[in-house]
Amino acid sequence: MNERWHERNEEHRTDLAQPDGPTGDYVWARRLITALILVGGIITGLVFASDAMNSALLFIVIIVSLVMAHEAGHFFTAKAFGIYVHEFGVGFPPRAWATKLGETEYSVNWLPIGGFVRLEGEENAEHPQSLAVRPRWQRLIVLGSGAVVNLILPVALFAAALMWPHDVPVGRAEITQVVEGAPAEAAGLLAGDVIYEIGGRDAKNVAEVSRYIRINVGNTIDIVVRRDGEFVTLPVEARWSPPEGQGPTGIGIAHSVVAPDGRPFTETEALAPWDAIPQGARQTWDTMLLARNEILGWFRGSAAPQFAGPVGIADTVGGVARQQETASDAVSPLLEIAALLSINLGILNLLPLPMLDGGRIFFLLIEVVRRGKRIAPEKEAFVHMMGFLVFITFALVVTFLDISRIASGDSLFR
Repeated sequence: MNERWHERNEEHRTDLAQPDGPTGDYVWARRLITALILVGGIITGLVFASDAMNSALLFIVIIVSLVMAHEAGHFFTAKAFGIYVHEFGVGFPPRAWATKLGETEYSVNWLPIGGFVRLEGEENAEHPQSLAVRPRWQRLIVLGSGAVVNLILPVALFAAALMWPHDVPVGRAEITQVVEGAPAEAAGLLAGDVIYEIGGRDAKNVAEVSRYIRINVGNTIDIVVRRDGEFVTLPVEARWSPPEGQGPTGIGIAHSVVAPDGRPFTETEALAPWDAIPQGARQTWDTMLLARNEILGWFRGSAAPQFAGPVGIADTVGGVARQQETASDAVSPLLEIAALLSINLGILNLLPLPMLDGGRIFFLLIEVVRRGKRIAPEKEAFVHMMGFLVFITFALVVTFLDISRIASGDSLFR
């Protein structure tokens, strides 16, 4: 057994294209994805030479940080269970630098998109440190740990955004319109009412009113308004599929206090850590609920799926940065974007789709249902390969649409 293991280990040292491990499979495929992303970035740079560099750099910093946090989840849980970790890499080959500490090689690579962890594989049960020989509960933890990190990290990112000095609108939301026949009219809301609470939560501005209503879509929520100097509580239904332009409750809102130019007044705020961390946790949970409602809305017909690839996300990141007057002003919104992307990455990886961590967890659950009988490794590998081909096709289509949209000037920030 030892001789066979040493031969296998030498193959890993000399051929990085060998499929191996839950996050290191099909390295050639990951290189192809990276190449597609870089080509998309080059094309975007040719279209918008003046803005593309800053947008691309910001995008790379955010994405690499989030992906490395994801891979660190796999890495540390694998180490904790004594699983053999061949390599922890930042970026993708060709390799720029590497060093070996203990059994693991740590590398920095020239293609600065993402990273990887190569574990002794799921299917290889020849070595006692293989993932394949670990109990199912340990394999589940290793496979799911990356996504879990991406779902926990936003707590820190949102908290950091709240602790960094940032501008917040001053002035509560005032109802400017109540649509005839909408739930708001049935509940008794009137134009001129000033909103104070939504579902028991203090709604201090227009953005919070909108967010709290969307979080509670499908439910009847208590809205507290101030009318003629008195507070009134009214139960209002938040609809799944409202007519276009009406919103879930059928109200129009605006800031109750605005500057002469029509924009809301703002004040600079920086929360203390003991206030920012609980709020960061609450924002993370709210964002997950919004993501859930968005997905449910696709099936209920209240919203159409909207997708953005790396080019579209880079354009969005650059647009947010360009909107700020100083680099310091951009820190808080960019941290919020990083938190949103991290949540999306975590949710995406937990979906039971081939090639993703969730797809591998799905096969593990099938094994549990079959009382320990595993799907043949070659069959599982085929399913993941088909998933990869579908993913590549989808990525190409989305990237093309992103570039076409940006080239036509149809962008949120142009």
